[in-house]
Amino acid sequence: MVVLKTGRELSIMKEACRISAGALQVIRDAVEPGITTAELDRIAEKYILSQGAVPNFKNYQGYPATACISVNNEVIHGIPSEKRKLVSGDIVSVDLGAVFNGYHGDNAATFAVGDISDEAKRLIDTTRESLYEAIRMACPGNRIGDIGYAVQKYVEDRGYSVVRQFVGHGIGTHLHEAPEVPNFGTPGRGIRLLPGMTLAIEPMINIGKGDVKIMPDGWTVLTKDGSLSAHFEHTVAMTPDGPQIMTVV
Repeated sequence: MVVLKTGRELSIMKEACRISAGALQVIRDAVEPGITTAELDRIAEKYILSQGAVPNFKNYQGYPATACISVNNEVIHGIPSEKRKLVSGDIVSVDLGAVFNGYHGDNAATFAVGDISDEAKRLIDTTRESLYEAIRMACPGNRIGDIGYAVQKYVEDRGYSVVRQFVGHGIGTHLHEAPEVPNFGTPGRGIRLLPGMTLAIEPMINIGKGDVKIMPDGWTVLTKDGSLSAHFEHTVAMTPDGPQIMTVV
């Protein structure tokens, strides 16, 4: 069941989303060659706790960390590790969120580590831009298929592939709520968007094919062909005036 939020609920969610966005920003500022993914995770957790919120990923269905930190051909759900040091040329996708007064925020971005290849930069830019193409379609009266199609067309026109096995989602008092928000679809199909809906829209895009596999840890998702992957996400509210991005500092 899709839950429509009241103005009061959206106000609380905005604070959860502000904290989520702030945590992503402090990670962005800390990304550099030589830092471990475990160090980045600690930085994010410290920030979220300092804002009076708690990490919403930690212990969620057994996940052991505050942030999902995925490097290069890791698509999503990479587990932070003291053994994983970033090196120049890596790209690192960070997905995290906070819960504040019972409401969730969720966001993600892919960052360059030092100097990266033109190919990697183009993937990051295209994935980010596809998110904003999708958000522009997140207007009351449109349908879920309009959001997914916007991502799919944008990236496929540029030679990239959409990950279809994992999708975006509704969000509110639960981290994952209805509806699912695929990054592919047919315009004019799917449930109709209404004011008060809140969605986590999150393109996951591969340079190679869209096929993925899950590592034995049960969490880390890799591209099957070993190609690079990028991931961006915002929490967005549907309003009578159009989409409002809530995960901003």
